[in-house]
Amino acid sequence: MDKGKKRLAVLVGCNYPNTKHELHGCINDVVAMREVLVERFGFDPSHVKLLTDAPGSLVMPTGANMKAALNEMVNKAEAGDVLFFHYSGHGTRIPSLKPDNHFRQDEAIVPCDFNLITDVDFRQLVNRLPKGATFTILSDSCHSGGLIDKEKEQIGPSTIKNTTSVSYRVKTIPFQSVLQHLSSLTSINTSDIGTHLLEFFGADASLKFRLPQLESDLLESLKTDEGILLSGCQADETSADMNAIEGGGKAYGAFSNAVHMVLKENPGALSNRKVVLMARKVLEAQGFEQHPCLYCSDGNSDATFLLQPKAK
Repeated sequence: MDKGKKRLAVLVGCNYPNTKHELHGCINDVVAMREVLVERFGFDPSHVKLLTDAPGSLVMPTGANMKAALNEMVNKAEAGDVLFFHYSGHGTRIPSLKPDNHFRQDEAIVPCDFNLITDVDFRQLVNRLPKGATFTILSDSCHSGGLIDKEKEQIGPSTIKNTTSVSYRVKTIPFQSVLQHLSSLTSINTSDIGTHLLEFFGADASLKFRLPQLESDLLESLKTDEGILLSGCQADETSADMNAIEGGGKAYGAFSNAVHMVLKENPGALSNRKVVLMARKVLEAQGFEQHPCLYCSDGNSDATFLLQPKAK
């Protein structure tokens, strides 16, 4: 393979089995994506890392393991490489730490051990990319809009509210539930989530809580960067998880499934913008309330999704 033409992926599915937060379709979502990456987008199977919390899984999708896999992928990247991270699992919103943002909330995803990975962690990964490499994130989780801190919004919140006609489980763990779980681990009586995460996870906790505020402000977005986020919903919305009965025999995440349907129906190259707009249409037609969004530079909005290789 040409130097600088690698295609690297990390796929994470968290079903949280035997917990009150259990989901059903997340592992199916990423297993299906692995097949699509290899067959359609030219990924070498050995360059696709799959982390799931299926019983007997050798490497669990803890916060530390997920960040290690993402950091390893970014460390290997060279100009011209295509990097991809697909996450299917719970998301949450945490109070912003910025002093001027009393009412603002920041986005995070919830690994199987609740060691949150935040928008600041994804910003730092994107800022570390070598020039000319791209990093696409597809997050099928609640509140996933805005998951790359300070990334430019291309397709943002919709003013149209779909009314739902389907039953499903929402892919969110409310902040208070996350806090309660972490408090039970640390036995510290505080509503400051950073205190719990630092106490229990130490150096493996999110950068958001480890960096003094001044330093995290240095993680500004670069003028135009190569981060591309396709989020399953707006920052203030939930994403749906369908169990096998609701899903007609197979459990799946509504957004992951919509993307698969769009790709199946359109074998040619599609822009990032098209993938999101078409997935919105599919979800609307199926009766879901969520609106996928796109965050990236102007150029990457019209760039081909995962730079699909031309058919031979």
